[in-house]
Amino acid sequence: MTKIESVSSCAVSLPLDKPTAFSTRTVRERHYLLVRVRGDDGVEGIGFCYVGSAAGALGTVAVRELLAPVLIGEDPYRVEGLWDEMYRESVLQGRAGTVMRALSALDIAIWDRNARACGLSLARFLGGHARETVPAYASGGYYLEGKTDEMLGEELAGYAAQGFTAVKMKVGRLSPEAEENRIAAAREALDPEVLLMLDANNAWRDLPTALEYVRRYEPYDPYWIEEPFPVDDIDNHVRLVENTAVTVATGEIEAGRWRFQELLEKGAAGILQTDAAVCGGITEFRRIAAMAAGFGVPVCPHWFHDLHVHLVAALPNAPFVEYFADDQVLNFRRLIDRQLELRGGDLVVPSDPGLGFGFDQAAVEKAAIVPWAENK
Repeated sequence: MTKIESVSSCAVSLPLDKPTAFSTRTVRERHYLLVRVRGDDGVEGIGFCYVGSAAGALGTVAVRELLAPVLIGEDPYRVEGLWDEMYRESVLQGRAGTVMRALSALDIAIWDRNARACGLSLARFLGGHARETVPAYASGGYYLEGKTDEMLGEELAGYAAQGFTAVKMKVGRLSPEAEENRIAAAREALDPEVLLMLDANNAWRDLPTALEYVRRYEPYDPYWIEEPFPVDDIDNHVRLVENTAVTVATGEIEAGRWRFQELLEKGAAGILQTDAAVCGGITEFRRIAAMAAGFGVPVCPHWFHDLHVHLVAALPNAPFVEYFADDQVLNFRRLIDRQLELRGGDLVVPSDPGLGFGFDQAAVEKAAIVPWAENK
């Protein structure tokens, strides 16, 4: 029987080339936790997660002191049992935030390792629903210094020219009138059949304010309004659903199936944006996606297209992968040795074993704030 022989982890910091803003904050650098899980058969899998713009070292502490000792010597194919044991070991420190993200990264690495050991792509190892490609939407429209409404429209139109049938932009940072002007410029630059998603990044604190904005957005037929309220304010999500025809999407920062169950049972979202590197890994992502299917709710995963292309390809209720066209916002792209292939507005599902890529060791070492260390 194969056993897990070692678990390695490191943390990196990558500065953004230009400070980039959302509705409520500005990002100047990103910290990522990277992990490797190796079996005594010599096969190694990789995992990763985003841990914010500071304190990336917390992720390595969670791996080295809490979670790796649970895995060493265990059967890597016993993924459900390993998930439960990591969760129980970290329940006082985790359940959400960096510790759950570290658990997620390790779970991803275990699935990647197992798929590589079987010689299958992760999408096929998970069961496979799509054949060769999956639809993607181009994610952009960030606030940058000196960026005009016209420039925003040109950016989004450029994505559509590449073949994307759906694009996303940020909203909620400026006044209602200024935001309406931005959305009008975006809608005017796009053909009517191109879907326009709006991402508020937890911009609003109360229903009247949210409605003041959203009712200005409604005439431009947005496909969804994303994260209108703080992540824990589920009841205001419900109230907004009841007061607008625009679909509410959320869930990218949620962890654990129980919170997603609450979102679904309360009708707080018409689309879930579950992130496997946040919610508890691939194991928990699959549970959440199956539950969402029972409610007739689609899942459009957040972030990390290199991971989520496989999960969308394996699900019947996942219409889109979120795709970042360059390495300016999702600068994790600079840490890996292969990029996804685009075919029009679709992503080609990788056919190589596992995730289909590895870490670029030179890039990782250059960006490391906590160097690789191994638990055995």
